[in-house]
Amino acid sequence: MNMENLAQLKNLLSSPKDIVIFSHRNPDGDALGSSLGLAHFLMAQQHAVKIILPSEYPNYLNWMNGVDNIIIYDNFPEHAKLAIEKADIFFCLDFNSLDRIDKCGDLMMKQTVPKVMVDHHLFPENFADFILSDTSASSTSELIFDLIHLLDQSKYLVPAAADAIYVGIISDTGSFLYNTSSKVFRTTATLLDRGVDDVSIQNRLYNNLEVKQLRIIGHCLNKRLEILEEFSTALVTITKEDYIEFDIQRGDTEGIVNMLMRIQTIKMAALITEQPTIVKLSLRSKGDFSVQEIATKHFKGGGHKNAAGAASFIGLKPTIRKFKELLPLYSDQLSQK
Repeated sequence: MNMENLAQLKNLLSSPKDIVIFSHRNPDGDALGSSLGLAHFLMAQQHAVKIILPSEYPNYLNWMNGVDNIIIYDNFPEHAKLAIEKADIFFCLDFNSLDRIDKCGDLMMKQTVPKVMVDHHLFPENFADFILSDTSASSTSELIFDLIHLLDQSKYLVPAAADAIYVGIISDTGSFLYNTSSKVFRTTATLLDRGVDDVSIQNRLYNNLEVKQLRIIGHCLNKRLEILEEFSTALVTITKEDYIEFDIQRGDTEGIVNMLMRIQTIKMAALITEQPTIVKLSLRSKGDFSVQEIATKHFKGGGHKNAAGAASFIGLKPTIRKFKELLPLYSDQLSQK
C-alpha cells in the first residue's frame, strides 16, 4: 500500500486546517464509517472538520458518534456552500467520480485547494491531487485505517474513529461474508485491540429493526419474490404503491437483497425499486460471477464484483424486462451446471 506525494500530504496536515469531507449521495455504512473515522482522527489533531453529504443517511446509522454534525446539502445548501468556500483541504471518500456528490462536486472544483481521494471502486476519475485507491480493499473505511498508518499517526486513532472504521468495514463486507481478506481480519483485530466493542456495534446495526421494517421484508419475500431458476437468479421488485402502503423510508429496504443470497441455488440476486424519479437496482452475486459488469455495461452503474448498484430512467416495468432479457447473455455463467 502506497500513496504518491504522501510526504506532501503529511506536511499539509502538520498544522490545523479547515477540512471538508465529502461522501456520496444515499450514503451507506462505509460512507459514514470512513467519513466519521477520518473526521475523528483529524479532530484529534485539532483540525476543524465538516462532513458534507448530498443527501440524508439512513436512520439505522443515526447512533454513530458525530452524525448530528453532518451537513446534508439537500437540507442546508447555503451552510454547505460556506463550509466548502472556507476549506483548506477536501477529502473525497467512497466515491471516485464527481457526479456521485452532485452539486457539491461543482462547488468543490471551483476551489483551488488540495483534494484527496480515498476509495476502493473501479475506474477513478482524475480530479484529486492525492489518491489512495485500491480495488482489492474491503471498504473505504479499511483504506482510512491504512491512510492513518501511512501518515504514521496511529496515536490519533481515537476510540470514536476506530468505532466508525469498524462500522464501515462490517457494512461493506456484510459482517465478513464477502470482500474479505486476511488483511481485513488483521485490521479488525487491531481495531478490537483499540477497544472497539464489536458485539455492541453489530447489535446496533443488525438488531434494531422496527416492526414496520419486518413487515416490509415479509411482504417482499411473500409477494414480490421471483425465482428465475434457469438463471439461478432471485428478483424482488418494490413498487411506488409498496412505498406508500408500508411508508418505506431511506434504509428500510437495507439488507433485503442480501437475504436472497441465502437461497442455496441462487448465484445472483437483484432488488429493483421504483423511486419517485428513477428506478434503482441493487445486485449481489456469489463466486466469480460479476454483477459489477452488469451494472456498468448495461445500466451505467458500478460497484464491485459481488455487490453493485445502478439506476434506470425508463420506468419500473421496462427496467425489469431489460434485466430479465440480459440473463440469457450470462446463462453459461449462471447455470447450475
